[in-house]
Amino acid sequence: MAEPCDTLLVSPLNQQHRALGALMAPFGGWDMPIQYEGIIAEHRWCREQAALFDICHMGEFLFKGDIRASGLEDLFTFSVAAIPVGRSKYGFLLNEQGGIIDDLIVFRFAEQEAMIVVNAATAPHDFQVIRSRLSGGELVNISAATAKLDLQGPESRAVLTAICGEQAARLPYFRFISLDLLGVPTIVSRTGYTGELGYEIFLPTGKVVELWERLLSDQRVKPAGLGARDLLRLEVGYSLYGSDIDEETTPLEAGLEGFVNFGKRFVGKEALLQQQAAGVAKRKIAFTVNSRRAPRHGYQIQAGGCTIGEVTSGVFSPMLGCGIGLGYVDSAYAASGTVLTVCQDRVSLAATVCGLPFYTGGSLRS
Repeated sequence: MAEPCDTLLVSPLNQQHRALGALMAPFGGWDMPIQYEGIIAEHRWCREQAALFDICHMGEFLFKGDIRASGLEDLFTFSVAAIPVGRSKYGFLLNEQGGIIDDLIVFRFAEQEAMIVVNAATAPHDFQVIRSRLSGGELVNISAATAKLDLQGPESRAVLTAICGEQAARLPYFRFISLDLLGVPTIVSRTGYTGELGYEIFLPTGKVVELWERLLSDQRVKPAGLGARDLLRLEVGYSLYGSDIDEETTPLEAGLEGFVNFGKRFVGKEALLQQQAAGVAKRKIAFTVNSRRAPRHGYQIQAGGCTIGEVTSGVFSPMLGCGIGLGYVDSAYAASGTVLTVCQDRVSLAATVCGLPFYTGGSLRS
């Protein structure tokens, strides 16, 4: 059942979305734009030009203190202390069983200062978990005071350079800069969720409308909703929290062990080591189907007439011209090239396990 609108949080850009005719819907407890012109059109614009996304619903926590002595270093599957100032790192916050409480990015502002960016729906719980595990330092939830825009697409560098100068143009992947923009302190990060060249921009909430309108005044930029964002992320195989990963899933099962540093301490490490030794019973797979029809979340995955898994994400990919999806299956069926059947009621689609990303033609590393 859909959440009542009066219980939803709203972005500071809510009125701008409605003025643009956006289709609004609940997402992660927020009233968010799903599409404006249309999901396929917005997807194409991001792949070819520059799309602007309202991501103000994400959570941001500011930490100040000694990274190691406070216990922050032991919270995540990567080393915060090893992140150079001016860079960021992606990884996980786990429970004791190795399940993924959230996937997140940490930005190292200074030797004793970092920002943790988390998913919207999990933000309150994440904050409680992180704070409960710290033995020192100061952790502040700055989500309400912080707005976030994502400018993504091959033209995003040129667009942002016109506003921020050449320092934005020189940013390498997963690095960020602090600058004064519109008279306020702003973080510009070379990161994103689309597989295209792009930037994430963090600034005080009170200035986000002005920046939104300024960026959209550039003819190379159009607004895009969460529908296009989901399609873009799935074409490059990025996991969506709550669909493809959750507290019942470990990074090993999700095929994301590359973001786990077993050379350091972190909550959930012992459980992962035990799972690694025993063997992983289920694995996340990527697959294509021999149809333009989209496999949907919850569809069964079968082999030889037996159900061996379930689809967690699926769409029709405009770039591949067929349906694509992610799901979990018994490990014996996870090898690339394995032929499976995706089905639900009268729908039956032949599927083939493949590698990631599905789409390799993006401008991400440009």
